[in-house]
Amino acid sequence: KMLGRVLCTVLFVGALPSPAGASQGHISVVLLGATGDLAKKYLWQGLFQLYMDQVSSGHSFTFHGAALAALEPGQRLMFDVLKKLSCPPDEAPDRCAVLKDQFLKLSQYHQLKTAENYTALNRHIETLLRQEGLKEAGRIFYFSVPPFAYTEIARHINGSCRPPGGAWLRVVLEKPFGHDLQSAQQLAAELAGFFREEEMYRVDHYLGKQSHILPFRDQNRQFLDPIWNRHHVERVEVVLKETVDAKGRTSFYEQYGVIRDMLQNHLTEALLFLIMELPANVSSAPEVVQHKLQAFQSLWGLERSSAVLGQYQAYDSQVQEELQEARGYVSTTPTFAGVLIRSHGLRWEGVPFLLTSGKALDERVGYARVLFKNRAYCTQSGSLRDAGHSQCKPKQIIFYFGHGALNTPAVLVSRNLFQPVMPKDSWKEAEARSDLHIFGQPLSDFYMYSPVKERAAYSFLISNIYHGRKDFFITTENLLASWAFWTPLLDSTSRQPPRLYPGGVENQHLLDFEMVSGGLAFTLAEPAELLSPGGQMPSDFRAIQSKFRQSPLVSAWAEDLISQLASDMEEAAVRSVARSGHFHLALSGGSSPVGLFQRLARHHFGFPWQHTHVWLVDERCVPLTDSESNFLGLHRHLLQHVRVPYFNIHPMPVHLQRRLCVEEDGGAELYAQDIVALVANASFDLVLLGVGTDGHTASLFPRSENGLEGAPTVVLTESPVKPHQRMSLSLPLINRARQVFVLVLGRGKHDITTLLSRVGHEPRKWPISGVSPSSGQLVWYVDYEALLG
Repeated sequence: KMLGRVLCTVLFVGALPSPAGASQGHISVVLLGATGDLAKKYLWQGLFQLYMDQVSSGHSFTFHGAALAALEPGQRLMFDVLKKLSCPPDEAPDRCAVLKDQFLKLSQYHQLKTAENYTALNRHIETLLRQEGLKEAGRIFYFSVPPFAYTEIARHINGSCRPPGGAWLRVVLEKPFGHDLQSAQQLAAELAGFFREEEMYRVDHYLGKQSHILPFRDQNRQFLDPIWNRHHVERVEVVLKETVDAKGRTSFYEQYGVIRDMLQNHLTEALLFLIMELPANVSSAPEVVQHKLQAFQSLWGLERSSAVLGQYQAYDSQVQEELQEARGYVSTTPTFAGVLIRSHGLRWEGVPFLLTSGKALDERVGYARVLFKNRAYCTQSGSLRDAGHSQCKPKQIIFYFGHGALNTPAVLVSRNLFQPVMPKDSWKEAEARSDLHIFGQPLSDFYMYSPVKERAAYSFLISNIYHGRKDFFITTENLLASWAFWTPLLDSTSRQPPRLYPGGVENQHLLDFEMVSGGLAFTLAEPAELLSPGGQMPSDFRAIQSKFRQSPLVSAWAEDLISQLASDMEEAAVRSVARSGHFHLALSGGSSPVGLFQRLARHHFGFPWQHTHVWLVDERCVPLTDSESNFLGLHRHLLQHVRVPYFNIHPMPVHLQRRLCVEEDGGAELYAQDIVALVANASFDLVLLGVGTDGHTASLFPRSENGLEGAPTVVLTESPVKPHQRMSLSLPLINRARQVFVLVLGRGKHDITTLLSRVGHEPRKWPISGVSPSSGQLVWYVDYEALLG
C-alpha cells in the first residue's frame, strides 16, 4: 500500500512520534494549474513546506497536480518542478531527503479537462482511501488558474468532487477577483451557487506579509491607544515599489493596471489593518472582517483629483509588440499611481492616507509607515542631544514587508516613542547596522525587530488554509466593499492620460507628488519631451456652455461637472447671504447628488453653512433612519461633515404619530407652513433637482394626481416603484425659486435627455418639463454621457 509504505519510511527517520498519529484522517490537496508560473515559483514549495510541518500531525496526505495538458507531458512538467523543491536551511539533510522523496511519491498528475475527468479524480481518491483503510478529513482545491475558468471548475467540483459528509471542503481562489464592482459581484454570485462562504479562501499573498500588523497593535495597546489618532498622527503611507516593468505581462496589465493589480487589494488591506478599530479578539476572523467593513464605511469616496497616474515610457512599445497593436497605439493604462485617501471617522478625520505603487521605479521595497506629529522644540544643539531618544527626531512606526535597504521583513519603532512588546518566539531584536539608514535616519534611532524564522508568504497562507483559519483571507463582503470603494476612481480616470516617466533612477523627481486642495498633484511640471504623442483626450475638453430647452446648459465629464456645480452653488449661497443674511437651499435625494454633496463637504470651506437653511425637495415615506431615506443620505454625505446649525436643518415630517405619511396627520401641511414661516414669499434661493428615466423630478411622477399644478405647497404622491408613498414640493412651489439647478448624470439618462430636448411644456407626461421658474433662473447641468450617449 502506497501510503502505508510512506508512513513506515517517515516513522523510520523519526518524523512521527507514534503510529497512532495517523488516525486523524486523510487530506487530499488538488492544485489546479499545477504546471503554471505561480505553481512553479511558489505553490509547490508552499505545499512541500506544509507537508514538512504537518507530517507529524496525524493527518496523511496526497497531492494531486492537475492541468489541461495530457497525462504524459503534464506529468513530466510537474515532476521537473517537484525535483527542484528545497528544505529550509535548518532542516537536517537526511530528513530533508526522506521527506522530499516521500512528497514526490505522494504526488500525482491528473488531466482535468472534462466532467468525466473530475468524476475519475473523485473515484481515484475514494479508491485510494478504501485500499488504505483511511477516513477522509477533507479536500483542498487550489485554483491557480485564470478567473474566467473559476465557474466551470466550481461546477465540476460541486457536482462530482465534493468529499463525503463529515469531511470538509476548502477552495482556494487567486486574484484577480473581478475587474470592477459589477464583475466582482457577478463572479461572487456564480461561486456562491457552488460553495458556501466558509468553504472559500480568497488569497492575497501580501496578507501573509502583513499578518503581524494587527498582533502588534493588540500587544502594544497601552502605548498606542493614546497616540493612534488624528491628534498625534501626521500621515499614513502604504508603499509597494517595483524595479521590474510589465514586459511579458502586458496582456494582463492592459486589462488591470496598477490600481487593480496592487492598490485595490494589497495596499488597501494593509491600510485597513492600520486604521480599523481593534476588535476585542484580533484572532476572531468574523470580528476582524466587521471592523474592516466599518473602516471602509468611514472613508471618503475617491475622486479623479484623489490620484496621480504615471506610465513608464517603454510600456506602449511593449504593448504594441506583445499584443500586436498598431505602431501608433497609445495606452492610458497606468503603471504608477499615488492615491490620497481620507476618513471622516472621529479617529482619523484630517489625516492623509497615501497609497503608492508602480513598476520601473528606482527600488524594490514594500512598507507601511505611520508618521507622528512632532510637537517638540529642543533648545539643546543637535550635536549634544541623545540622537535616538531626542524628542526632536522624527517619530514613526514602520512595518517593513521586505526587500529595500533592509532586505528582510521588520518592525521599526522610533526610540523616542516607546519600546514595543514583541512575541519572543517569533520576533527578535535586530542589531543596528551603522551603515544603513532608513527615511534619512540611522537604524540606531529605532527599536528594530525581524522574524526569528522568515516564512514565505505562500507557506504562511497555505498553513492557514490547512488549519481552517480565515483571518488572512478576503471574504465576499470585504471584496465587494473594496471594489465599491475603488470602482468610481477607476471609472473617472479611465480616460486620463498618465504622466510618462523614463523608468528606474532616471525618474528622479518626476513622480514626486504633493497634497493640493484636498487632492494630489505632481510636484514638477511635465517635461515637453515626455508628453503623450497622442491627440487630445476626452478629459482635455473643458466644460461647454450653451442652451438646453431654452435655458443655460453646462456640460462636462461628470467629475468636472460636479466641481462646476458645487462652485456655482457656493457662489449663489454667498450672494444670497450678502443680500438677505441667509440662504434657503432645497436638495433632492437619490444617488445622483451624492458626489456633489461630498464635493461640497470636502472642498468648499468658504460655503456659508452658518447662514444656510437646508430643506428637502422630496422624501420617501420611511423612517429617517431607514437606508431608503433621502434625509439619511443627505446626513451621511453632507450634513454630518459641515457646520449647519441644528435648527437650520428641516427634514420632511413623514413620520408622525408613529405612522408614515398618513394624510390625517398633516405632515405635508406642517412642512408647507414651516416654509411659509421661514422662507420669504415661499421662494427658495436655490432648488436642486434631478431627472428620472421616466421624466419625473422630485417625487412628481408622470400623470401624478397631486403636485403638478395648483397651489404652491407640499403634497403626498405615489411612486411606481417602492417605497411607493412619497412627500414632495409641488411644481408650482419649485417654480417660485430664485434659481433651479437640474443635475443629470450617466449614460442611463441619455434617452430621456434626448427626448426632453425635443418636447415642450407637458408636465403631465414628463414632470421635469414643467420646471420653469416664474421669476427665477433655470440652469441644466448635464454630463457628456447623458448628453451625448
